[in-house]
Parts: sequence; structure tokens; C-alpha cells
Amino acid sequence: MRPAGDRRSLPVPDGLDGMRLDQAVSRLFGLSRTVAAALVEAGDALVDGAARPKSDRVSAGSWLEVVLPAPPTAPTVIAETVPGLRVVYSDDDIVVVDKPVGVAAHPSPGWAGPTVIGGLAALGHTIATSGAAERQGIVHRLDVGTTGVMVVAKSEQAYSLLKRAFKAREVEKRYHAVVQGHLDPLRGTVDAPIDRHPTHDYRWAVVAGGKPSITHYDTLEAFPAASLLDVRLETGRTHQIRVHLSTLRHPCVGDLTYGADPTLAARLRLTRQWLHARELAFAHPRTAEQVRFVSDYPDDLEVALRILRD
Repeated sequence: MRPAGDRRSLPVPDGLDGMRLDQAVSRLFGLSRTVAAALVEAGDALVDGAARPKSDRVSAGSWLEVVLPAPPTAPTVIAETVPGLRVVYSDDDIVVVDKPVGVAAHPSPGWAGPTVIGGLAALGHTIATSGAAERQGIVHRLDVGTTGVMVVAKSEQAYSLLKRAFKAREVEKRYHAVVQGHLDPLRGTVDAPIDRHPTHDYRWAVVAGGKPSITHYDTLEAFPAASLLDVRLETGRTHQIRVHLSTLRHPCVGDLTYGADPTLAARLRLTRQWLHARELAFAHPRTAEQVRFVSDYPDDLEVALRILRD
């Protein structure tokens, strides 16, 4: 058991009557289902003073005692050379990079791999100090498994103006994606709210009451088993393209997290989703002139396209 200072006690509210114990702990304390289940299994969540299996149903009015885990310490930025991280453009206000696969935008709990911020620090770039310590200068992110063009703020003015521009949907974000099958219609818009998946940690889903999420797509090229799409994001939710395309039953090829066919992924020699941040355009935060940056496909995505075209 952890120190008593982490202990919380409260009755089960009427709204959770009949819910599984691990779900109730998750809902009451804002924990993930995985963390909540681990607490129950460790005997750190008692019902009326007794340990219960995580699948047991709780009753309204029962007394729940939980020993909460210590809050995670904030991850720190470590300057380290990141192979494949390429600086496309840099001035006193912004640095634009071409992010390789397997690199996170910034440090986070549970991620021990390379980061864009760490790579820029190793290259001698000074980043804006605005934002949380581990996310300073970050105005938007790409998934670890998504490659392509990304901008980071170096000055405080750039951070403020770019954050505002992303929020106001004034930044043009274009991705290319290879998806399974052929979309009907070939060009369209997905307007469906996204939030955390109700039962799977680390996944997101179309959920009623989620954050508004809008994705526009256009088919560029069709193959027997797949299609190459140009995708424009109007909003920027976590995993937005991957979730919306999966919802249409046309997941990104190689995206096993969201239902892609592993056999097709293996045939195309893909070990991640075929998704690339192709183009980024915005008003420069100092000059207000429109700037545009384009990223070529990395080798693994080029190989997959070549196999599809053969």
C-alpha cells in the first residue's frame, strides 16, 4: 500500500450503480481503465473495506476506498541526435522539420524514444519557452508513426501567433494517405466528433459528444486493393485521419491499431500506417507572408507505392 496521504474515500453515486468496479474507479477518479484495473487487482480499491474482483458490480451507497497512484513526474527534454530528422527551414521565429518515423514531437510519460524537441536541442536550436516544460515551442504534433513536415516555434511571438492560427483553423495541413479499398464518393468530407475510445486506452474513436472533427479527402490514385488520398484537416484532433478513415471502413494501410489488414501491410513491407504530412502552409508569425513547406515521401512509403503500382 502507498502512504495514507494518497487515500480517497467516498460513496458510490447513484449514477454508477451496477457498474463494474474497475469502470467505477476509472470514472470517479479520472483514471484510465488500465490504471483503474491495476489498482483493483493490487488491492488498492476496496468496497466497504473489502477487496473485490475488478469485474464485480458496485452498488449505490457502498463505500469506496482507493489509494491513488502518485502523479507522474514531468518528462524532461534530453538533447540527442535524431537520425533522419531534417531541418527544412529555420529563422529567428520558427524551425520547420521533416520528421522521420519513430520520433515523437515531445517527451511524454511512457515514451523513452527520440523526440523532435530533443533533436532540435542537439542541433543547437533554441525553442520558445511558452507551454509546458516538455512541450515548449510545440504548436502542433504528428504521431510517432506519422512522417512529414512540422513547425516548431522559436520565439514567444511565434508561439502565441501560431497557436492562435492553428486554433482558428488558419493553417493549411495536407496529408497523403494510402487506404484500403476505394472510397465512395471519391471525394468527400467526414464531419464526426472524436474523443478517447470508451474501452481501449491509447485509441481514439468517433464518439457522440466528442470534440468537433472535420476531415476533407480527395482520391489521387486508385490501385486494385487501395487508394492514394490527399487529405486536408480542418481540425487537428489526435489520430483524426486514422480514426475518420477507419470509421469509413477504409483504414490507412498498415494501421493495425485501427483495423488495417496485416496481410496487405506485410505484402507492402509496411510496419506502420501509410500516412505522411505532405504540406504545411501558414502566415509567417513575423512578416505575415504566406509560407509553404512540402515533404517528400520517405523510403518505406515509396516502396509500398511502388509495389501497389507494379
